[in-house]
Parts: sequence; C-alpha cells; structure tokens
Amino acid sequence: MKFKSIRYQRLMQGALIGVLLASAALALCLGRYGIPLDELLSVLAGQPVANETIYTVLFSIRIPRLFMAMIVGAGLSVAGLSLQAMFGNPLVSSDILGVSAAAGFGAALGILLVGDSLAVQVMAILFGFAGITCTYGMSRRRGRSTVLTLVLSGVIVGAVFQALVSLVKFVADPQNTLPAITYWLMGSLAGTSVTDVITVGPAIIAGIGVLWCLRWKLNVLSLPEDEAVSLGVNVKRLRLVVISAATVIAALTVSICGIVTFVGLAVPHFARMLTGNDHKFLLPACVLVGAVFMVLIDTGARAATPAEIPLSILTAIVGAPFFAVLLRRTGGAWSD
Repeated sequence: MKFKSIRYQRLMQGALIGVLLASAALALCLGRYGIPLDELLSVLAGQPVANETIYTVLFSIRIPRLFMAMIVGAGLSVAGLSLQAMFGNPLVSSDILGVSAAAGFGAALGILLVGDSLAVQVMAILFGFAGITCTYGMSRRRGRSTVLTLVLSGVIVGAVFQALVSLVKFVADPQNTLPAITYWLMGSLAGTSVTDVITVGPAIIAGIGVLWCLRWKLNVLSLPEDEAVSLGVNVKRLRLVVISAATVIAALTVSICGIVTFVGLAVPHFARMLTGNDHKFLLPACVLVGAVFMVLIDTGARAATPAEIPLSILTAIVGAPFFAVLLRRTGGAWSD
C-alpha cells in the first residue's frame, strides 16, 4: 500500500476543513429565503441585524439542518470505510450489506404501527443489526467469508427487506401513512429540528468516535486474517466492534433522514485518492469529505427547485457517475 507524507496529510486536512467551512457558509446563505453573507457573519458574531426573520431561519431551520447534514455525511462515510476495511472489499457499504434496507423496514414498520420518532429510531437500529447479522451469517462457510458470498448475501438480505418494505407500504393507510413512508424512504432532512440534533446526533458521533479510536487497527484489519492474528490483534472482537458501530451509525441515519445511497460507497474511495490508504489519515479525511458532500447535496436539494428534491435522488445522480469513472480509472484497486 502507498502512504503519503505527514506534511501532505496535514495540508490536505487543512484544505478539507476550509472547504467544509465554505460549504457551511453556502448552505446557510442559500435557500428560498436568501441571506447575504455580511448579515450571516453579523448574526454569527452576535451583532444585531434589522431583519428578525434571519434569526428564525438560521437558528430554527438551517443551522440544525446543517449540523445534521454534516453528521449524517460523516457517519455514512466512516461506516462505509470501516466495513470496506473489515471485509477487505472496496465494494462493501451499509447499502450493499443490507443494513440500510433492514433499518428502512424497521423504521417504516415503526411509522406504520406507532408513529413515534423514538420508536422509529429503536426499530431502525434493531432491524439494522438483524440485517447485518443475516448477511454476515449467510456469507460464512466453514468459518470464512469470501467477497463473492458476502456481496451476494447482502443482495439477498437487502431484497428480502425491500420486499418487506413494499408489504408495509401495501397495508399502510393510502391517505396519510403511505405518503409519509414513501417520501421518508427517498431521504430528506427537511424535518430536522434542534431536538433531532440533540437526541440522534450524539449517538452517531459516538459511533464515529469508536471507529476513530480504532482507525490505526483498520490497517491491520485490512490484511488477511492470519496475518492480523499474528500481529496480536483480536480479529473477532475487533470485527464485532466495527460492525456494531457501523450498524448503529447506518441505522440512526436511516431513522432520521431515510435511506441515502452511495455516500458510504463512493466517498471513501474519493478520500482514499486524496490521502492514500493509511486509515490514521484516511478516516479523518473521510469524515470531512463526507460532511462536505452531504452539505452540498442537501443545499442543492432544497435550493435548486421550489419543491425539495429527495436526497437519495441527488446522491445517486452525483455518486453513481463519479463512482463509475473512478472504477474505470483505478480498476477497483485499493492503491492510489
């Protein structure tokens, strides 16, 4: 594997932080109610402005949504990166492994049966764990899991839970519940509030923090299992921690904004192009790139047209062609 110099890594991290700050400013300024940059800076600096509406738009709508977009983007990216390292497969993400579909079914079932946001989040987590357990267990043969069986198992599990989601939509009330489930599944941060940031945000950040603390071990986990064990790493326990943290992140993001595709698959590859394969620097870069990507996508979703575009539409439109070009350029290789 190729690694870049520490000086280069520091410069790259500084550049990504600058891009993230610029993207955040753009997100706060743009929208159906435009806010000039000078007035935005005045409000953030604590200075009074003449138009009181700016305070409402910023602190009740855009700032909570901005924080949630950064948390969701960083979380999905780190979860995808960690699963790719753990399974040694650059095509792995929570989408392909069936976690998102399973969590989506759990959340849809929660909307159908209860409708309470806490119940939706709990059921999304429970079924997210059920999805990854089914995928990993199905892929194991004689104590080992190959790339082919892993991907095929994820496709099977995802298809089953997608069918169950369709069943939930079939029995849902077509006047109220069905439109809510359908729009929610397409992904949106439109309903994000300060309460959502306070309740869900820390749990996602905690999952990111767990993987952050293990980032140097992900280099070892990317090696064949025999080599990792010879280096003194408890592979089974480490895999359990990584799967748990990644599943919690993916399930919570699904519970708060629906199913958002391609972030966990494409962003780690782009970050790898910038920083190389050392997870000590790759994971922080993944956090920043994922946050920037989701902030820009969410800004485009609400500012491009009068009617807000679902997130999954934009992430697929932007992410799929980019990933296709990247795949053709690198041939799926891990090295930069």
